[in-house]
Amino acid sequence: MRLVFMGTPDFAVATLKALVAAGHDIARVYCQPQRQKGRGLALTPSPVQVFAERRGLAVATPLSLKGEAEAEAFASLGADAAIVVAYGLLLPKRVLAAPRLGCFNVHASLLPRWRGAAPIQRAIMAGDGETGISIMRMDEGLDTGPVCRMERLAIAPGETAGELHDRLAILGARLMVETLARPAIDCRPQPVEGVTYAAKIAKSETAIDFTRPAAAVAAHINGLSPFPGAWFAADGARIKVLRAMADEGAGKPGAVLSGEVLRIACGQGAVRLVELQREGRGALSAADFLRGFPLAPGRMVG
Repeated sequence: MRLVFMGTPDFAVATLKALVAAGHDIARVYCQPQRQKGRGLALTPSPVQVFAERRGLAVATPLSLKGEAEAEAFASLGADAAIVVAYGLLLPKRVLAAPRLGCFNVHASLLPRWRGAAPIQRAIMAGDGETGISIMRMDEGLDTGPVCRMERLAIAPGETAGELHDRLAILGARLMVETLARPAIDCRPQPVEGVTYAAKIAKSETAIDFTRPAAAVAAHINGLSPFPGAWFAADGARIKVLRAMADEGAGKPGAVLSGEVLRIACGQGAVRLVELQREGRGALSAADFLRGFPLAPGRMVG
């Protein structure tokens, strides 16, 4: 097929790579404009732009697709379909209607659960036992279009959002290629029941609340790892926790418990902190972290 690809972050690269490998003609790649990053605030292209340019694909980085000129430029490509993966810009009605078969989205959830910006993080934070990929024909709503293909994926105990992200990216790439290989793409309306929304992660959500049950605290930590990272304060330092497991134990919430491993008492049970990171430093196992930043039993953190 002659395709337009629209995506920006690492998650989208796997699908673009798979479409190229499958022999599709990529007429143009759309991604968000370069952003300032790093200490020097240098303009940095997105992962999709980097991959596309290395493969010699034409790239467009408009600020918006709402203008007449952008809509005409998109329609002039004569695409059979547009493939959208974490693009980050809204597609107006005229753009959605331009490709012969429509616009198809790789969404990292079992729609209609977790529509929106952060489905991977929200699934882990909510304690879901499974998630998956939905291939959806897009409409003007927020992830409301009919679903053409879906595959489930179990969330492993202690799995972080970063790890799940990588597995879902590979699954999404495979499902999209398989969907386009069908003689006809059959899509069915989403159920009315079971709709939830995966709002963008806010900074105010990142502080760890040890008064919650241990399972909820561990899910919160793992769902925010590696970015933006859940944290607690100790000795005036902000400590990120990059992996945690619910464990047994009792004590005042936020109290460091005795034992060979780093456990913090929660509202119910305790949470075992497996991997931590101080500001400006690398990630460490709990044992290595404690050698440089001792947390004695009975100490309160939070």
